[in-house]
Amino acid sequence: MRKCTITIIALAMLSWATGCVSVRTKTTDKQMEKKIDKLLAKMTLEEKVGQMTQVTLEAVAGQTSEDGWLKLDKKKLQDAIVAHHVGSILNCGGQARSVDNWCEIITQMQDMVTKQTHLEIPIIYGIDAIHGANYTLGATIFPQHIAMAATGNVDLARAEGEITALEVRASGIPWNFNPVLGLGRNPMWSRMWETFGEDAYIGSAMGAAYVEGLQGSDISQPTKVAACMKHYLGYSVPLSGKDRTPAYIPERQLRQYFLKPFAAAAKAGVATVMVNSSEINGIPVHSDRFVLVDLLRGELGFDGFVVSDWADIDNLYTREMVAKDQRQAVKMAVMAGIDMSMVPYNYSFYDHLVDLVKTGEVPESRIDEAVADILRIKFRLGLFEKPYPNKQLKEQFASDASRQVNLQAAREAITLLKNESNILPLGKDSKVLVTGPSANKLSLLNGGWTITWQGDNEALYPQEKSTILEAIQSKVGTSNVEHIEAVTFDKELDIPAAVSAADHADVIVACLGEPTYCETPGNIDDLTLSAPQIRLIQELADTGKPIVMVLVQGRPRVVRTIVDHAGAILTAYLPGMEGGQAIADVLFGDINPSGKLPFTYPKYSGWHVCYDHKKSEDAAPNKFDPQWSFGYGLSYTTFEYDNLKLDKKQLSPDDKLTVKVDITNTGTLQGAEIVQLFLSDIVATVTPPVESLKRFTMVSLKPGEKQTVKFELCRDDFAFIGRENKPVVEPGDFKIGIGGLSETFEIR
Repeated sequence: MRKCTITIIALAMLSWATGCVSVRTKTTDKQMEKKIDKLLAKMTLEEKVGQMTQVTLEAVAGQTSEDGWLKLDKKKLQDAIVAHHVGSILNCGGQARSVDNWCEIITQMQDMVTKQTHLEIPIIYGIDAIHGANYTLGATIFPQHIAMAATGNVDLARAEGEITALEVRASGIPWNFNPVLGLGRNPMWSRMWETFGEDAYIGSAMGAAYVEGLQGSDISQPTKVAACMKHYLGYSVPLSGKDRTPAYIPERQLRQYFLKPFAAAAKAGVATVMVNSSEINGIPVHSDRFVLVDLLRGELGFDGFVVSDWADIDNLYTREMVAKDQRQAVKMAVMAGIDMSMVPYNYSFYDHLVDLVKTGEVPESRIDEAVADILRIKFRLGLFEKPYPNKQLKEQFASDASRQVNLQAAREAITLLKNESNILPLGKDSKVLVTGPSANKLSLLNGGWTITWQGDNEALYPQEKSTILEAIQSKVGTSNVEHIEAVTFDKELDIPAAVSAADHADVIVACLGEPTYCETPGNIDDLTLSAPQIRLIQELADTGKPIVMVLVQGRPRVVRTIVDHAGAILTAYLPGMEGGQAIADVLFGDINPSGKLPFTYPKYSGWHVCYDHKKSEDAAPNKFDPQWSFGYGLSYTTFEYDNLKLDKKQLSPDDKLTVKVDITNTGTLQGAEIVQLFLSDIVATVTPPVESLKRFTMVSLKPGEKQTVKFELCRDDFAFIGRENKPVVEPGDFKIGIGGLSETFEIR
């Protein structure tokens, strides 16, 4: 079962574990530029501004039938495409559509472009395919990205991108609003599960691989889409923990942590970028030319186009109060570097921008610049040559091979946090009480951005997929499983019934976590697991029966008061459509867990300190005291690290350092281990973090098997953002840490 996994991992780590990634070389297609210039010369001002205008599907939608088939309103569509020259449409109209319905929708749009406009500039349709083609019915729906990060498998992120691109393109859609490249460093934030966790290196490695999977080397290929890195920049760490509220990030910290995943995606050739909905240090990012032009294009070398987030140009005057009215907000955003406005319901942006150009307040050269960027991506996607859906791709949609990759991802993500007295794996002759609010709903395995925005319409989920309860029943037989829900997330139903049922069980599997949510509806005031769930575990503990807690959640809810009541704890994050089977596979030993936490799991609701903290945050009287540390994760076997060696003890800043370490499976079962290399800069002119992750890779070992793992570090790994807000490498002592071993070296 692990042979396929080993192959994937070996491919994945060629770039990320053994060396430094080279900057992608960008080439200019002179013929394409001539086509763009020629097209711009033919366009009226109104046609240009239309290309910069994006409206939602609801703006052109007609009726939806009882079976979910959406029809377009031809008059509304004509108003958008012919009268207002709209260049882009987005969203799903409220729920996922079938492949056939999507193809009909896109075909009708492109028909109107090709038959009723003289320039025939195709629509670029965009969709939030966050963990697979989640707005197409029956698609391969992956674990959310916080779970993908836990796999430590970069090639799985790339494979997810490839499968998502194919299934989105099969739906006739060429543009995916993903990946989310913010760092999940505030666990209160309602979009933490969309990130790759708290670490900049993991975010960079996973994010770039996912972009490569979506785009390949040529986005005009029929199974590729344009990626959109988001939400640039600093969106993921609101001080309040509430979505779309202000972040306060010093420039040094911005560059040291938050810019890195976006820089990696830019090097990977990401086609588009979506902007932070809120503000950094009092400046809304939709109005910040330094961030959108100087930093993004000047320093990162980004050469695609920039799209606003939902209604965020309007928010410059309705919420952020930096513009006096809508007209000023449009001018401010366009001059700051926004190329396309996600309006999304009307043509106010279009009307204002046309007038702003005519009155000389916005130069037409800025419009030409933005439209050229948009047209360039449309040309690169091949939309001018092939604007219509490729219906043959339906044959590859949601294939069994894709399902197997999805299942592998869900299995590898699951992270074992506690296993007292080796309670796990469970025997398949066990009598099991399954309880808790997460046990029997597919929606809770998937979370937001699944079929609907909030992901909470259970009736729309595919009935052939297994919940946790159903997967456990398949393992041990229905007669050996009793199910008592006992509580919901916000109220008690019948805890005494669960306590009574425990009398007849060998083990209790308590499935806990959070309801589904997405964006601001997921804002919370307390990170603690809900009171009914805590009481359920406390009452069950009094039965004396062993308890296995399964956490199904998008952010780490505080469980401090019930950790000691459980003999075993695993977190599945949001494991996707195959999550039920994957959880059962781990519970009953068909799969040996190998996931590692991509965040620091807090012990207290008010305690949010990341692994790469400063020394003062763990110096008396302060104490770095997480529930579980970043990178933590147990296995059903044991591993021993030995023989850590550096190829040199002294080097110059431009030298490369080769690091080797032996790892042995000292247990009785085959297992996989994510080997993580941490670097510490002992003394620096800016207070250094205690450690920073620089490399990771996975090895799979049979009992008694030993393998030597090799890493290579370079200048970029030794550098930090110095007092002048620029990368520097300073002479001095450094420490390498792997698996509890350490070695030092000196840079001269």
